[in-house]
Amino acid sequence: MPKLPEDFIKKYTKLLGKQKADELFNAISENSKNAYRINSLKEKQTLSYAQSEKIPLIPDAYYGKISGKDPEWVSGTVYSQEPAAMFPAFFLDAQPGEKILDLCAAPGGKSTAIGAQLKGQGFLLANEISLSRAKILRENLERWGVTNALITSEKPEKLSKYFSQYFDKILVDAPCSGEGMFRKDPQAIEYWSQDYVIFCQQRQKEILSAAVQMLKPGGELIYSTCTFAPEENEQIVSWLTKTFGFTIMPLKINEQYIDHGHPEWSDNNIDLVKTARFWPTANIGEGQYVAKLSLDEKIKDQTFTSTSKKSKHRKKPRNALTKSDIHLIAKVLDNFKLLPEIENWQVNCQVHNNHVFIPAINTNSDTHLKILANGVELGILKKNRFEPGHQLAMVLAGRKQNRVVDLSSNNYLKYLHGETIKTDSDINGFILVSFKNFILGFGKISNHIIKNYYPKGLRI
Repeated sequence: MPKLPEDFIKKYTKLLGKQKADELFNAISENSKNAYRINSLKEKQTLSYAQSEKIPLIPDAYYGKISGKDPEWVSGTVYSQEPAAMFPAFFLDAQPGEKILDLCAAPGGKSTAIGAQLKGQGFLLANEISLSRAKILRENLERWGVTNALITSEKPEKLSKYFSQYFDKILVDAPCSGEGMFRKDPQAIEYWSQDYVIFCQQRQKEILSAAVQMLKPGGELIYSTCTFAPEENEQIVSWLTKTFGFTIMPLKINEQYIDHGHPEWSDNNIDLVKTARFWPTANIGEGQYVAKLSLDEKIKDQTFTSTSKKSKHRKKPRNALTKSDIHLIAKVLDNFKLLPEIENWQVNCQVHNNHVFIPAINTNSDTHLKILANGVELGILKKNRFEPGHQLAMVLAGRKQNRVVDLSSNNYLKYLHGETIKTDSDINGFILVSFKNFILGFGKISNHIIKNYYPKGLRI
């Protein structure tokens, strides 16, 4: 059993009583649970994983461990995620066409779930303040085949200047003291102190103050943490209701697995029972807290506005396709079955530094945000040719494709290494490469040799 801080033991013995507290401490010493979600954006394939133990309430989600070397993962057909952490996005319940913000989005578990809920319609802004973590977020969203996401790495208060009262729903999975992750991440125990809990509470208030400015009147906020601390859970929700006039909404809770919030741990607001607590003792997964809140509709609606000043001297970048560009791109794309989101690429495409993409949202040169990706990158224009991008391959996996070469086990590993591969196929030109029918990326055949287009940054 990991050695828990004395202050932590005293705190939860007082809050829960000795019996329940001891049950919690014992559960922290047990093994954590692994789980995965199946990607509904991809063409359905037969998985090598057992699907015998389903996660309650969450669609297409099962207990089981997956490997980052498996074709299911490489192809973006599955996502490994801690089971309790699946619930915030489930409770958000994004509908196709809505505008959604995932404010603290890395590594991408919640964003990929939201992307699947939106089904390519509407808009997802996935933000992560840490640039290194934002790059992982981008990889995961691209692998998942999401077409309608803007990925940024910004402070929430800066985003709020550009997206005033813009989003239908916002998810804030806030940085927290991590008590709920003690058994999965023993380092979290070393970081813990009651002072750290209070520090996290203050940071959560700052993040939420910016988030509220971006929510439409009548919009919904999902607030979640992976901690047990009432200071970061019920007390934050009470603060939101008092400070901004939010109403706490009921959650779909099966009390066999999920506990309710505790009004007595905050200001005795009875509506706090509508929030959800996940304890490791319930055997779903790790610790989690989720609340769903609705913002008063009386606030006047506004639209997307930029507060940046225009520069008169900035050279306007080339962003429209020429007839020659369209011809080069069509020579490649016409060989594949396109999804509805990218069928009208000739009309919707933009070009930036020769990268061709269909933006999720139109930005201009005055939008001073750290943007890592905007919509779908189709590929890159080079001298007299067009080279399709890896993200396009991941999107094309959403439909049954004919121009595919399926690899042997040995050649699968060669492809992930970045090696060229011999093939019996008589096709020439760009093809999709797969293993066990899971699409992995692009290749280009010439004289029975597949040139490897698997991105260098992803190679094993």
